[in-house]
Amino acid sequence: MYDSSLKTSQLRDKLMADGLQKADLHTDPVKQFERWYGEVCETELPESSAMILATVDKEGQPWQRTVLLKSFDQDGFIFFTNYSSRKAAHIEINNKVSLLFPWHALGRQVKVTGSVEKISTAESLKYFLTRPRGSQIGAWASHQSKVVKNRALLDAMFDEMKKKFHKGEIPLPSFWGGYCIKPKTIEFWQARDSRLHDRFMYSSNDRGEWFNERLAP
Repeated sequence: MYDSSLKTSQLRDKLMADGLQKADLHTDPVKQFERWYGEVCETELPESSAMILATVDKEGQPWQRTVLLKSFDQDGFIFFTNYSSRKAAHIEINNKVSLLFPWHALGRQVKVTGSVEKISTAESLKYFLTRPRGSQIGAWASHQSKVVKNRALLDAMFDEMKKKFHKGEIPLPSFWGGYCIKPKTIEFWQARDSRLHDRFMYSSNDRGEWFNERLAP
């Protein structure tokens, strides 16, 4: 049983000792993720919402970067970015992606594979309006993934956008918004001694039903 009063190192040791059994798992992987995500958030680990997103370019070369999970539900996992970024260009070519939640301090990982699509402009706007003003201006100032000669040019663009939007609400950039990753598989990984880790992978069938199986470490 999870005990939030334990120090992170103690909790990790306990989770490793307890291991993971099929009977411990919720039949719904999103509900199981919600359980684990809530536990990691309670530990106050830095950047608990950080997830590694992998995409593939037109040459078949995989790329990875860290993005932040902003919300999730039965439809999938949502993050936000510049639609002109490198990752967006990859998604335009191949919308198959993977995620990794690296909660190493707890000896846990969650791995997700699936397809990704843009969310609605209304949903993107709703989130954009909750962002700090500086982050809103930064979205306008940065041509993400493009070559920039030096930091001074980036700072100058930020100052220009700050002056431009010095009054009232900052509008949602047409080139910025959210993506939703719809999972096909979700794997829960719990570290154990002697590298005999516990792994359970949920897979969905054509009817949207989930089943899980234990995998060898």
